[in-house]
Amino acid sequence: MQKAMFEILEADIVVFQETKIQRKDLRDDMVLVPGWDCHFSLPRFKKGYSGVAIYTRNATCAPVRAEEGLTGVLCPPNSSVPFRDLPHDQQIGGYPTIEQLSMLELDAATLDSEGRCVILEFPAFVLLGLYCPANRDESRDNFRQGFLDLMDARIRNLVAMGKRVFVTGDLNISRGEIDAAHVSEAIRKGTTTEDDFISAPARRLFNQLLYSGKVIGERDEGREQPALFDICRSFHPNRRGMYTCWEQKINARPGNYGSRIDYVLCSLNMQDWLCDSDIQEGLMGSDHCPVYAMFKSSVCLNGQQVNMLDIMNPPGMFNNGVRRQEYTTKLLLPTSGRLIPEFDKRRSIKDMFSRKPNNFSQKPPTTSASTTCASTREQVYGIDAVENSSLGASKPSPPIADSSPTCKGTVRKRSGKSDLPTSVKRSRSFTSQTAATSVTAQRTLKGFFKPKGAVSSQISETETPDTPVQATECSSGPLPVSSTISRPGEQKDQQSIRSVPAASTSNVNSSRPAASSASQDSETVIDPIVSKEDWSKLFAKKPVPMCEGHQEPCISLSTKKPGINCGRSFWICPRPLGPSGNKEKGTQWRCATFIWASDWNP
Repeated sequence: MQKAMFEILEADIVVFQETKIQRKDLRDDMVLVPGWDCHFSLPRFKKGYSGVAIYTRNATCAPVRAEEGLTGVLCPPNSSVPFRDLPHDQQIGGYPTIEQLSMLELDAATLDSEGRCVILEFPAFVLLGLYCPANRDESRDNFRQGFLDLMDARIRNLVAMGKRVFVTGDLNISRGEIDAAHVSEAIRKGTTTEDDFISAPARRLFNQLLYSGKVIGERDEGREQPALFDICRSFHPNRRGMYTCWEQKINARPGNYGSRIDYVLCSLNMQDWLCDSDIQEGLMGSDHCPVYAMFKSSVCLNGQQVNMLDIMNPPGMFNNGVRRQEYTTKLLLPTSGRLIPEFDKRRSIKDMFSRKPNNFSQKPPTTSASTTCASTREQVYGIDAVENSSLGASKPSPPIADSSPTCKGTVRKRSGKSDLPTSVKRSRSFTSQTAATSVTAQRTLKGFFKPKGAVSSQISETETPDTPVQATECSSGPLPVSSTISRPGEQKDQQSIRSVPAASTSNVNSSRPAASSASQDSETVIDPIVSKEDWSKLFAKKPVPMCEGHQEPCISLSTKKPGINCGRSFWICPRPLGPSGNKEKGTQWRCATFIWASDWNP
């Protein structure tokens, strides 16, 4: 996590969900972000699971209270007193009552143990960063419903206290048919109806909480009135395809086959505070995309225009948008990540050499009605927290480098003329090259099956019968004397070697058996080649099949669904799933190609 990421987002408050880390996994670049404070809610027991984090920019906003969890039964760091039992001036308030808690099937501590909620209070409003449980299987239905009941109770209790509430996060609920691609497809096919979709327990609760939410039948007791306003949908009331989450397993994002489950919500009395809200579907890095809302520079509060900076910081920090007090570490709250013992009182070298500004006197910003939205000061985000060497082409044989010293001595013996330095120089150059390539050639299994006399076979066809004598005489291994690769400019040297008089050779008659031995070896050269081909076929990967619809190389996936096929690999079309969510024929989207890897036989 780096400061550059926050600069790209251009936000003053950033809320992450599904951080999937433990406290021991926190690093300096996650906690000690220059110019930012942070608050975490991490799972108590499960590892790499859930988690919520809220980052606030010190230059524009500073919370006055902070808590973890919805119920208030958790305790602040280094304290044994629950949040709900703290002195009244230290509480955020709105905690679920005993009656509300008694209606839950799970106890409050269990529902708050998975790190799903961080609450910050500013003078302007109470901010809830939430990560609601997903609807994965029936074993989690009680937990999911209990958490949603707690969320509904806490929000309504805060509103009843007269506090403004701002909610952002991954709620894992699609509000209506327009917010889920798979539902629109199912309704068109007649497999479900919109009323059935809306009547799901979690969706019914959520729609009763929202202004203009569709509810089938009478409202539940205690939920007669809505409490929150869907900010993003209010700016785009009829926009389809405004999805924030896509299934990665089926690569559904390019075709925009997704759902809207991430929200920015606010109290009904804050509707006029916002000037813009949208999704950022082009920002990659997750299966979710950010959702943002932008506040106006000044808002109407109690009948007066107030600068947003004045009510996003402790009293006295700003006056009419001008900073009057410097932000210090004394303003850090007990839940701040900077106060975790591993990071407390840490300073970077950059901080040690940075100069503090002498004063904060600035001219009040002047804004006009036409530029109110463009000069916004507060922005809130909800983000859901990625050639083998060709041995046959290279041709050099590893033994060349080993036998080159002997070859140089043999050339020196036969030549005895002015071309001796040339022969030595050329031999050294060739030795260094073959030594380099021999190291590369020995890295793969194919290197052990290279024919040893591949080059010499060509020479043996054109040379005299004495050539094998020269080969056996100059090599301690299987290297022929004249087995240098033919290159431009070297033909003369090769001819000089071949034109050595027969009288200069020694013990020609005694070397005849070696010649017959060499010829016998040349007849068996074909065996390693055949052997190499057999091994290559054995270990070579099967070619990738082509999809039927587009004739493009398929991609390989494996099943993780429990059953007899769990773990099996298969091939499918590489293209993303289309907007319909189904495999299509004759279109640019994924075709119906499906091949089990075990059944593929090219």
